[in-house]
Amino acid sequence: MFEGKIFIFSAPSGAGKTTIVRHLLATNECLTFSISATTRKKRHYEVHGHDYYFMNVEDFKQKINEDAFIEYEQVYTDVYYGTLKEEMQRIWESGKHIIVDVDVKGGLNLKKLYGDDALAVFVKPPDIDTLEKRLRNRKTEPEEKLRERIKKAVEELTYEPKFDATIINDKLEDAFLKAEKLVDQFIS
Repeated sequence: MFEGKIFIFSAPSGAGKTTIVRHLLATNECLTFSISATTRKKRHYEVHGHDYYFMNVEDFKQKINEDAFIEYEQVYTDVYYGTLKEEMQRIWESGKHIIVDVDVKGGLNLKKLYGDDALAVFVKPPDIDTLEKRLRNRKTEPEEKLRERIKKAVEELTYEPKFDATIINDKLEDAFLKAEKLVDQFIS
């Protein structure tokens, strides 16, 4: 069975990792997105089975008990994210390389599991003020949740040195080009 490469994109919320991952998926036919499972509330524009597998907390915990995750993390109180084993198998069976968009700890867990077959990329904002503006412009959360995300982002930024590469997402086009180059180099 084909077991390709894994491209791990991790970042604090609002740094732009999902935008970069979507760009890579649109421009590189060798990649397929590994859909993560989560217990967080679905945003109005998100689709179950496309953006995430949305689950309630009880179902997520049941999957943990069934050993269905390669990695998972409780990111906030009762907000879990995880990578399902069956999702990884589905992609490899299609003969594609996997790209994941995961939180920082999940990204490091995947890197530890897959070692040299994984490229862990940390996406970082130019500064915390820019990150805060991006999160506020989403208008998806109340102030209390927003402050919680910003506080967590400050902590997550300290994990950058543990990643294989960093993309500073200041100018989106530059970030796209750097991501494309990293992927192309790692595949070859």
